Amino acid sequence: MPAKTIIEPFRIKMVEPIHATTEVERKEYIRKAHYNLFLLNSDEVLIDFLTDSGTSAMSAEQWAGMMRGDESYAGARSWHRMREEIHDLTGYPHILPTHQGRAAERILYGYLGGSGKVFISNTHFDTTRANIEFTGATAIDCPHPSNADSAKYYPFKGDLDIEAAEKVIREYGSENVGALILTVTNNSGGGQPVSMHNARAVRDLCKKYGIRFILDACRIAENAYFIHEREEEFAEHDFREIAMEMFRLADGCIMSAKKDALVNIGGFLALKDKTLAEACQNLLIITEGFTTYGGLSGRDMEAIAQGLKEVFRADYLKYRIRSTTYLGEKLKDKGVPVIWPIGGHAVYLDAGKFYSHIPPEQFPGQALAVELYIKGGIRGVEIGSVMFGKTDEQGFHPAPKELVRLAIPRRVYTQSHIDYVIEIMDDIIAEKEKARGYRIVKEPPFLRHFSAHFEPL
Repeated sequence: MPAKTIIEPFRIKMVEPIHATTEVERKEYIRKAHYNLFLLNSDEVLIDFLTDSGTSAMSAEQWAGMMRGDESYAGARSWHRMREEIHDLTGYPHILPTHQGRAAERILYGYLGGSGKVFISNTHFDTTRANIEFTGATAIDCPHPSNADSAKYYPFKGDLDIEAAEKVIREYGSENVGALILTVTNNSGGGQPVSMHNARAVRDLCKKYGIRFILDACRIAENAYFIHEREEEFAEHDFREIAMEMFRLADGCIMSAKKDALVNIGGFLALKDKTLAEACQNLLIITEGFTTYGGLSGRDMEAIAQGLKEVFRADYLKYRIRSTTYLGEKLKDKGVPVIWPIGGHAVYLDAGKFYSHIPPEQFPGQALAVELYIKGGIRGVEIGSVMFGKTDEQGFHPAPKELVRLAIPRRVYTQSHIDYVIEIMDDIIAEKEKARGYRIVKEPPFLRHFSAHFEPL
């Protein structure tokens, strides 16, 4: 019988101190940060679940690779190693390095976008949507209908709604669709996986209408794990083979290497089409750097090449998914509403249900995120009407869900840290009826959640 205890498949050989603060101190810290957790200093945070992006602990082999980094401006050995690893994984011939995923988004969607253009996705993430809308284009989400019910089990809630997407294509005209973007896993949709069956259907839809199919592949290894576990056809395939099959379906991909490449900085754009790649290369050189470094140092490219190997190891992926599920299951057992089933990189708390007395326009997700910090020094992030809600002349338009994401950095926290988070939730449950909402007192025109100022109601 397999052991029930989650064992981290690594040993710790370097540590970083974290500072325990008091609740009184945290109340003052969050007040000075205008009740925006992005504006806190990192040494004011005990458990940092703000994001899994760029927060991974790197392996001994990755650090060894960084010592070998070739910092030549053009044609560095480190670039060739990174390029070969990406080409082997994706099969795409044209690879453009960038300093992170949103730089690749800006380059690709800046070229494909513009007024009158439409982009379709299972769910656009915040930076994707912002880069698209910044060009004057429109980003339209077509999540699978199962995603609407946060509590009900469905194996692939991250899927794209093929029927809804086809309606959008017919409404706007295929010639006006810049790309269909499949995000794996579906981050804004609760970190839920996308099935291979759905990816194939997306490929067929794009071929039917002559539309580009782009993968947002920053968590494709975690997505491959779920396909292995939940699609019978792939039960005997290894995780890398599954990812390679999904890459083959698309016309290109964007990847923030700060997620499933297990590094602290980096990303890339990879494409099949030479003409499109050459146009993007021009933008890359103007804004990021030469085509063989794209804003990255040689040591970072070495770490990415190694991380793309390590992330597909079976012992790592089993630990990664199981440890995230452990947190979600324990909170669900306490009666905390969560997006179910638990995804790969994060646990999503349904703040709209948890704080049912706080209306969307008073941002229940922000209220819960602030309470987690005050009670336990835990920093999460709101994914609800702060991030995706809008106000116009017709009034307030809330997000589909009011969520708080607890994104777990890779290879950073142990089970005792997770157990601490579970204990802190008891205090929040006990006082949930006392919680009040927030209002925004200052916000920028794009990506307001990063820098908005709030005050409690």
